[in-house]
Amino acid sequence: MSRPQKHSLTLNGHRTSVSLEPDFWQAFRDMAAERGMGLNALAAEIDASRGGGTGLATAIRLMVLRHYRDRPAAGQPR
Repeated sequence: MSRPQKHSLTLNGHRTSVSLEPDFWQAFRDMAAERGMGLNALAAEIDASRGGGTGLATAIRLMVLRHYRDRPAAGQPR
């Protein structure tokens, strides 16, 4: 298993860093691209919707999980 990698993001004009495993970074980038958004914009959206006790890295992982879990399986109708 790969170790988390730290990357800087800008949320509403404030810099922050988030540590995610490489596979989660790639899935997060793919999600942003599918939505036609940059990483900072998607991270800001996730940040605004997360609960007070949930860290940003955890909120991103959960969003990635939901994104892929809720997709129909190949060959299945939407």
